[in-house]
Amino acid sequence: MKFLVVDDHVLIREALRGVLREIEEQATILEAANSLQAMRLVELHPDLAFILLDIGLPDRDGFTVLTELRQRYPAISVVILSGNNDRNSVVKALDLGALGFIPKSGQREVMLNALRLVFSGGIYIPPEILARPGGGLAEAPAPAPAERRGSPTPAELGLTARQLEVLALIMRGKSNKAICRALSLAEPTVKNHVTAILKSLKANNRTEAVIAANALGWVMPPVEG
Repeated sequence: MKFLVVDDHVLIREALRGVLREIEEQATILEAANSLQAMRLVELHPDLAFILLDIGLPDRDGFTVLTELRQRYPAISVVILSGNNDRNSVVKALDLGALGFIPKSGQREVMLNALRLVFSGGIYIPPEILARPGGGLAEAPAPAPAERRGSPTPAELGLTARQLEVLALIMRGKSNKAICRALSLAEPTVKNHVTAILKSLKANNRTEAVIAANALGWVMPPVEG
């Protein structure tokens, strides 16, 4: 597996290199200190699997880089790193197609668990963002919360087993067309399921639905896609 770490701080890149080695000992880890170096490396290595992208790059806004990566290289998964951990930044990153948002202030174990969650098909959202709508982040606990006692179940909110499968794929960053292929459904059917999911979770868009499902601590069904 091949990773690219994009951050202008050498110490951050070294720390992430160590974390990635724990996850995949034989991984090839490339590094870039700015967006220009990063895009060159992406062009030279079409087999890249994951990019860890700092949104505070010295030569270009990280959100702009994220947008370009998702448009030009949709097969590469991107996880955002940031020292700015406000809710708006998290939501914007997820809306633009990132599969996770990892605070630089988090402990090593938090980063490790967050990346493991993303690599296993999940989306990592800082727990404090889920708990406090306007909150900043302090020291984050490990991701992948268990279902919370007292939280409504999917069935109690009116979600069917099929809609839960659709939600599981949404939480993995899949588009409607990708969900159609994975579940062998027509696109209008998927759109109807997405509409029902948003309504049940009182969400205005897919990102809000992901945040709501994470906050409820639901365990998603395994779905190929």
